[in-house]
Amino acid sequence: MSETLQITIDGVAVSCRRGQTIIQAADEAGIYIPRLCYVKELVPSGRCRVCTVNVNGRNMAACTTPVAEGMVILNNTDKLIDFRRAIVEMLLVEGNHICPYCEKSGNCELQALAYRLKILAPRFPYMFPRRAVDMSHPDLWIDRNRCIQCGRCERASRDLDGKSIFGFVARSGAMQLACDADSLGDTNAAAVDRAVEMCPTGALLVKRRGFIEPYGTRKYDREPIGADIEKKSAATAKQT
Repeated sequence: MSETLQITIDGVAVSCRRGQTIIQAADEAGIYIPRLCYVKELVPSGRCRVCTVNVNGRNMAACTTPVAEGMVILNNTDKLIDFRRAIVEMLLVEGNHICPYCEKSGNCELQALAYRLKILAPRFPYMFPRRAVDMSHPDLWIDRNRCIQCGRCERASRDLDGKSIFGFVARSGAMQLACDADSLGDTNAAAVDRAVEMCPTGALLVKRRGFIEPYGTRKYDREPIGADIEKKSAATAKQT
């Protein structure tokens, strides 16, 4: 059986390999599928559902769905875009995100995705939860108000750092980020941990670094989220 498969994404023919997921095949083809919980270095979890695409008439998470021969995938329909907007809007209203004052502004994936999806104001009412901030660690801090519960820190701490420091407690609206001690300062977390790097928002930050990189020069100040992936498609088209 051939290891090379043929699928289409929004009418574009894409060659991929057996065992790849849809999002992996799309990334290699230079087609950006929005995501928040997915990072290529981590085992996919399918938690955020932002990467939902339509596969042969059914909505599925692109980060956990393996490719199959002849798949017809829709990624940029009006219905899917509105679905993604709704998810991002819910994440915005369920936390306390004050982007102009956040140290992660310009480098925040949630903020950047909201810009890309052209979200001006959420359709849902703000919940204004009361969530604890943990400043007990000498080099790190947790602001749970900005946590979107993507689980990237949890998976990175376990699989990349070998520490298993982070996890989640409670359920539903009461769910929040926790660590394997009474406070972050009582853990063996370090500023160089991959778990810190993997946080897409300002929920897990290194102290004394927040404003070293000026506004206007940060990653998503310069180009929209997903531009690095889409450049691959432009480069391939230029070569042909």
